[in-house]
Amino acid sequence: MAKSTSIELRHLRYLAAAIEHGSFRRAASALGIRESAISRTIRDLEDMIGSSLFLRQNTGVRPTDAGEQFVRHAREAIAQIDLAARAAMPAGRGEIGVLRIAMYSSLSGGFLADLLRAYQLRHPQVRVEFIHGSAVDLLPVIRRHYVDISFAIAAPEAMDCEVMPLWKERPFIAMSSAHVLADRCEIAWDELRKYCFIVSREAPGPEYAHILNTRLARFGERSAIEWQAVHRDTVMQLVANGDKLKFTTEATTATHYPGVVFRPIVDDDVTFLGIWSRANGNPAFRRFLAMARTLSTEATARATTSRIT
Repeated sequence: MAKSTSIELRHLRYLAAAIEHGSFRRAASALGIRESAISRTIRDLEDMIGSSLFLRQNTGVRPTDAGEQFVRHAREAIAQIDLAARAAMPAGRGEIGVLRIAMYSSLSGGFLADLLRAYQLRHPQVRVEFIHGSAVDLLPVIRRHYVDISFAIAAPEAMDCEVMPLWKERPFIAMSSAHVLADRCEIAWDELRKYCFIVSREAPGPEYAHILNTRLARFGERSAIEWQAVHRDTVMQLVANGDKLKFTTEATTATHYPGVVFRPIVDDDVTFLGIWSRANGNPAFRRFLAMARTLSTEATARATTSRIT
């Protein structure tokens, strides 16, 4: 078979999987293909672009600077192609409704998990699709209604979009169970000034980095950040095996990560926003938005009552 001379979707998917899993073997296992197929396809991709994308080691693979730059754009391309395909599917299947949500927060617990559970119980005929990504990166598809709503911590500048605070979560610090702070019940921001944080380049990493810098600036400090082009699960593995910390929020703590413990930050919270196009008339989305507003109002009332009592 002749070797492809143009970049195909499989090149991008294999590349993203290899970076996420840190090895061709684990990426192949996750994708259900042979390791040789991953290795050969990525080698072909490197030949096509004329640059090495990975440092190959006995323990696995690590992206080069070129690899990190390339995969960032590759993931955007994959998301756009997936969204285009999904947008054409419902009409062909005659489904009653589809709701497309862009998110990066955990569904293990918290407001968003409760909202989705309540919505799907009330509207079981609506198919809910999830897209991983930040509101800033997905603004073009939000405007074209390929994505109905995105959730974020920081509001992007978009005059044609609505932005609404929906819920709050308590901030937490993830750390190794052997870390010097692990025996604390709670942690104050001023106690974190001298520690290094691992932050993923993927969403919501940049927003978390902004929170770290903003909070620690109160004490005349700028947070020490080690950027990594890996998924959250890999960041947690790095945290478990070292002395660096990870900032996160309450919903994440419902997931168990071996060797990792979570400690809350005192007297603080993080507000999550909903972002959507004003012109989006999708009935499935409008019902979801109405329910989100109702649950948000109820959660705010409960929090106010709790503070008073």
